[in-house]
Amino acid sequence: MMYSKARPAHRFGMASSAALALALAYPAVAGAQQAYPSRAVRLVSPNPPGGANDVIARIVVNKLSDVLGVPMVIDNRGGAGGTIGGEIAARAVPDGYTLLAGSISTHSFSPVISPKLSYDPIRDFTPVSLFAISQNLLVVNPTLPVNSVKDLVALARAKPNTLNYASGGTGSTSHFAIALFVSAAGIANGTVHVPYKGGAPSVAATVANETQFYFGPMAGSIPQVKAGRLRAVAVGGAARSALMPDVPTVRESGVNYAAAGWFGLLGPAGLPKPVIQRLNKAVHDTVAMPDVQRQLLEVGAEGVANTPEAFAKFIAEQLDSTRRVVKELGLKFD
Repeated sequence: MMYSKARPAHRFGMASSAALALALAYPAVAGAQQAYPSRAVRLVSPNPPGGANDVIARIVVNKLSDVLGVPMVIDNRGGAGGTIGGEIAARAVPDGYTLLAGSISTHSFSPVISPKLSYDPIRDFTPVSLFAISQNLLVVNPTLPVNSVKDLVALARAKPNTLNYASGGTGSTSHFAIALFVSAAGIANGTVHVPYKGGAPSVAATVANETQFYFGPMAGSIPQVKAGRLRAVAVGGAARSALMPDVPTVRESGVNYAAAGWFGLLGPAGLPKPVIQRLNKAVHDTVAMPDVQRQLLEVGAEGVANTPEAFAKFIAEQLDSTRRVVKELGLKFD
């Protein structure tokens, strides 16, 4: 009898010890499961390699990877004004391991000019932070007798439908920038739009004189301008670029126009708050680095960061602004 009483007591002690050990171990196990990031992060770049948007994203991502302590693998999914990559990111699992290098194209332009877009720019994403603002640069093939905006406008009017302009695709940053420009300059009916699959092919086409001018992020055009293969005519922002202080703004040149590009980090809708906070801090730490600021400036961009809430508001305001401009100017995108 004594043995039979002692045995259950022994079993209870064993069970208690096991339960206690499990309880003590569980927080460590749970913490390990929740640690972010614990493996490589995939960043969808909705542009071909070498394009201006991709160059800017890579400058930031290379250092962001160091800050996060894990590899960040860039997955280039160019085409359709960035919407192919946008859709891939929007449909990803919201665990922080698939992110999007979003831009004014994916979240401001394409949603306005593509009514059948497969994602909603507000509902289907979690904004993390802006990471760069960039100037657009108007460039022409150097064989063109054009040294200013006034020259370009005069030539387009004198020889209607003989000047082709390139863009990174319907709905891309460069498409909207140049569509707004030709409309404001009054030469929309005298020029021909030729869409390509990204900024890099657009720049290459203008160098080859397949198209005669291009208006897109400075990053893609600056190397060709320095090499003498393209001629810089004007910048699109409200003020001159510190990188090219001798190049006037479009507005200075007599056309009422001002527009700039933006780039930011987003995840799919439903990204966990701890993941958002970790990524947001990492972006702030990254763009504050002098080396990152220097590299961005060299390609005509400026590193910036904000809160997820401020970024969400910014995207909504940009979207509303685009809708208003398209409606007021009656812009048509083929």
